[in-house]
Amino acid sequence: MAATPAVRALERARVAHTLHPYDPEHPTDQGHGEAAVAALGADPRQVFKTLVARVDGALTVAVVPVAGSLDLKALAAAAGGRKAAMADPADAERTTGYVLGGISPLGQRKALPTVVDESALGFATVMVSAGRRGLQVELAPADLVRLTRARTAAIAKGPLCPPPLASSRRDPAEGPPLNDQRRRRG
Repeated sequence: MAATPAVRALERARVAHTLHPYDPEHPTDQGHGEAAVAALGADPRQVFKTLVARVDGALTVAVVPVAGSLDLKALAAAAGGRKAAMADPADAERTTGYVLGGISPLGQRKALPTVVDESALGFATVMVSAGRRGLQVELAPADLVRLTRARTAAIAKGPLCPPPLASSRRDPAEGPPLNDQRRRRG
């Protein structure tokens, strides 16, 4: 299996990670994230999807659990903007270098501002796309935040999403709240 830019970025940074391949074919009523959860038997709160939105016109990456959906107002606030909308799929593919359903927050063609839902920090590891359909990568959330230079904020909504952490009341200018106790050594 050829390494994707996301996997190469993890290897260059010497970040502990595990690849999880699966059959990317899925029913048409099921999204790519849901297909990964079903195929891998994973917790949908621990598998994150990578979405590309426009915040005040600028492309921004949002990483949210498959169990929920993106709260565009919360994303705009977390990114320091006023308005957010989903990006055109062609713009997302062209800018990241990945195809829809395989967009990874790691190793993108052009580094974009990134916001990771803070619920990721509640897990020892999370899964995100490894850069192609049918391949997920599991890594410590602190490593994901560090490598993407992400900010963390409560940007997901949905019945299975945990309530915002106390850290969501932080001043966004302070940067991403990282808890060293949750960081896994690899």
